[in-house]
Amino acid sequence: MGRASSGLQTKPPSALRVRVERLTREVAKFGAVGGAGLLVNLLVFNLVRAVTDLPVVRASVIATVVAIVSNYLGFRYFTYRDRDKNARTREMTLFLLFSGVGLLIENGVLFAATYGFGWDSPLQNNVFKFLGIGIATLFRFWSYRTWVFRALPEPAPATVPLPEQPLAAERVSPPQRARV
Repeated sequence: MGRASSGLQTKPPSALRVRVERLTREVAKFGAVGGAGLLVNLLVFNLVRAVTDLPVVRASVIATVVAIVSNYLGFRYFTYRDRDKNARTREMTLFLLFSGVGLLIENGVLFAATYGFGWDSPLQNNVFKFLGIGIATLFRFWSYRTWVFRALPEPAPATVPLPEQPLAAERVSPPQRARV
């Protein structure tokens, strides 16, 4: 008992290892939702550019807003489904606030490239939109996990109650050995 099938005794993982494994899973889930959001963002951006005469940054803002909606659903119901769900109004307000900052970062990069440097070909638009998304994603990951989808408090470790100590009057002294 207490041994793995290989015959080695197993010990529980360290607290650091558990935290690293949780963070790794969280980053993977965030990346999966973010990857889907990236595809939505770029597809909507290029679709809007192809079928309308909207300026590049306006088309990008529309695409970013569509991606924000799809990302919220993915984050709430996949990445952070185990997080606190009690304050949805607060959660959505903060999500929209931080997503808005991300939108400004993302489209600020595209705006600077397009209107500041004159890089306005479809390929350049996509490259700088992608670069802006990457920079904004770093901000979003930090802000969402820190402020929006907050972790529930960890349960206190289970403690084993100590047996009650008998009262002094109830204590029995150990038997005395007879001297021979």
